[in-house]
Amino acid sequence: MPASVFSSIKGDLSGGITAGIVALPLALAFGVASGAGAAAGLYGAIALGLIAALLGGTRVQISGPTGPMTVVFASALGAFGGNLEVAMAVVLIGGLVQIGLGLLRTGSLVHFIPYPVISGFMSGVGVIIVLLQLGPLIGVPAESAPLQALLHLPQLLTAVNPQALTLGVLTLVILFLTPMRISRVIPSPLLALVLLTSVSLLLQFEVAEIGHIPVGLPEWRLPQFSLQDWSLIISLGLTLALLGSLDSLLTSLVTDSITHTRHQPNRELIGQGLGNMLCAFIGGLPGAGATMRTVINVRSGGTTRLSGVIHALLLLTLLLGLAPLATHIPLAVLAGILIKVGIDILDYRLFKRLKTAPRSDILIMLAVFLLTVLVDLVMAVAVGVILAMGMLTRRVARDADIRFDDGNGHQSHQLEKIGPGVRVIHVKGPLFFGSASQMLDRIETVDQVIGTRHIIIDCRKVNFMDLTAIFALDSMVEKLEQHHQVRVVTTPALRTQLLQLNTPHLDERHLYTNLKAAQR
Repeated sequence: MPASVFSSIKGDLSGGITAGIVALPLALAFGVASGAGAAAGLYGAIALGLIAALLGGTRVQISGPTGPMTVVFASALGAFGGNLEVAMAVVLIGGLVQIGLGLLRTGSLVHFIPYPVISGFMSGVGVIIVLLQLGPLIGVPAESAPLQALLHLPQLLTAVNPQALTLGVLTLVILFLTPMRISRVIPSPLLALVLLTSVSLLLQFEVAEIGHIPVGLPEWRLPQFSLQDWSLIISLGLTLALLGSLDSLLTSLVTDSITHTRHQPNRELIGQGLGNMLCAFIGGLPGAGATMRTVINVRSGGTTRLSGVIHALLLLTLLLGLAPLATHIPLAVLAGILIKVGIDILDYRLFKRLKTAPRSDILIMLAVFLLTVLVDLVMAVAVGVILAMGMLTRRVARDADIRFDDGNGHQSHQLEKIGPGVRVIHVKGPLFFGSASQMLDRIETVDQVIGTRHIIIDCRKVNFMDLTAIFALDSMVEKLEQHHQVRVVTTPALRTQLLQLNTPHLDERHLYTNLKAAQR
């Protein structure tokens, strides 16, 4: 065997095993937090991790349950009254949509999601995870919604289980303070899991535990569709698909920057979709590409798809043989691990620049953040994108300019009564729904100038004109033509486009490509 191949296999073994060890406590914790149980977290990590590693478009990516996907799935499970089969229908729809997005080659569109939207959403998800885990951290049942967790916090503090709180606090201490030289050998989440579970057992703490985890392969189950809940199933499925796709492709971008490679975004979406579809049939938690686990895989030597396969097979081995050992893991320890995950998700890069970043971007980020935490994840992203589009439209509209000319070369922004009755209106920049109204309102002032006989609208420097602007311009020509002779000068390409639309007042009589010819 060539030395390079041996080195690659060795690195993949190291990376896959390390990533699997890190993934174990996270899969258990996400499973419990979702309401589907710890086993669902393991099933999802194994199924998605294996399929995405084999069929995805990022060679060293580790996939499995993630914080954002867990939050959405938990919402779905709660919306259907804890009916796991119906919740799995949401996962199935999400997987199908991801495959469709991949086949439609939409993977590169992730670059067009505004960063403030991503930042606000991810930070909001981080806060949701922290709020929902405050109860288990202090030994009381978890709340179903972040706002409830926040409002009921004073009541929860009166019912603190000191033993659970001790375990939760010690978990956070281990996660935050374990030196890197130790974490490289034993990942801090696994260290906290093993050490504090042992402490709980030895001291016979009376705290809530994971409970029974079935040993063996998961049972095959069919998702259930309800006509009554069909619209909600589709809505939540689309949310899972879009969120999982975004999460995975962002992780792929991070991976590219570390490994100096290029991923295949559309193949990645198909691989993620197939993996999530398998999760739907085995009762597994849906997931996406996991940034932390992927980075750990690469840093530990993973270079090929084999590392992701090894990660999934390690979890499968643990499920088949060591699952009973996980039954006594305290929920407070898992809550501590998840709170650390939530804190890590927060976008500190933008937080540090709140005073210097553009106000419009900060407004978008805060709106998405608050809506994510207090209202709804789908609405948060939709509102964020709409706000970003609106602000972009406003910025682009500002680039449009209009100047008036008396026909003798004298130009200004204000229309003056000068010259021999010819007014040339120079329009520059994009003429579209965002700028057409304000610009055409200014053109209308020409109609009020006494002595103006000829009006020429020079659009040769208009680099874009949409249908809204075209119809508005046609209406304006019709109105001005009641008292003036109106001509429009355009580029040859734009003139051809306008003639093809066959509007009543942008025809051969009105359209020119030469300013001097229009002045005759």
